[in-house]
This record gives sequence, C-alpha cells and structure tokens, in this order.
Amino acid sequence: MTIRIAPEKNAVRLSTLGYQTFDQAFRELNNQKDFDAYLSHAFSLDTISGELRDIHSEFFIAFQGDEPVGYFKLYTGPAPECITSLPAVELARLYALKNKWGKGIGKAMMEQVLDLASGQGFAAVWLSSWKKNRRGNIFYKKWGFDVVGEKTFTIGGDVQEDFVMRRPL
Repeated sequence: MTIRIAPEKNAVRLSTLGYQTFDQAFRELNNQKDFDAYLSHAFSLDTISGELRDIHSEFFIAFQGDEPVGYFKLYTGPAPECITSLPAVELARLYALKNKWGKGIGKAMMEQVLDLASGQGFAAVWLSSWKKNRRGNIFYKKWGFDVVGEKTFTIGGDVQEDFVMRRPL
C-alpha cells in the first residue's frame, strides 16, 4: 500500500471515494433524504475541487496497487477553544472503503497523519467524530485521542452531536 498527496487533478477520484466511503460508513444511521442531499453537495466535484484549492487543506489517498482504498484530509484552520495544545492540525476526514475495513488501511493512514503532523511541528492532532460513530470512536481512542469537548454537525434537519477529540504529539 502507498499513500500519496492528492493534487487538484485528483478531484474526480476524491469526489467518488469520499462519496462512497461516507455513504458506507453512515447511510444506515441517517434520514435518507437529508443524507442524500448532504452527500450530493459535500462530495460534489465543485466542493471537492474547492477544498483541494484551499491553502489550509491537504488530501492524501491510500492505494493498494492502482486502486484507491481510502483517504484523509488535514486542515490547518483555527481549532476550537477546547484544543489547548497549539499549534494543532485537524484530521478533518479519514475514511476507507468498507470492504477494506480491518485490513490495516486505517492504521497506515493514521501513522502517516501522525508522522506528517509531528514532522510539521504541530503539538496535537484534533478531530470531531459523531457520537454514534462507534467504530470510529474506538479506533481514535486506540490511537490515543481523548474527548476534550463537543460540537454539533448538521445533515439536513438532523443536528448531530460530535465528540471533539485530541491527541498530543
């Protein structure tokens, strides 16, 4: 497996991969109409292209051979007040295809996240994770992330409660 930075020319690939992985992770837990509208907007080619051009965003794609199997996004925007270890970078997304869960893709991507963040001089990595994201929350705790706050995330009319988690470096 290799993990490579995703330049802007990867917008179509990231749009497709982002849509697939988010859908596989959360469809069953959401209102379908709101969820479909969210997916269509959040992972549209225009939205992903804009995120790739954002100087605060950096995307990476994990490949097995030539097949993209996961991706993550780091974001260097402002952290919430509950993140006191500064400077901190946000792990804004980390997803793998469902048929690759439990096969080391997440581990390899998290190792890369922590290496990149540490190498760039960040004191911590932070993220937000839906409280109902049982699998993800177990994964993050295994990697040393602690809950330090809460925030909301809205999908259509559904206001969801997220944990804000932090891992010092």
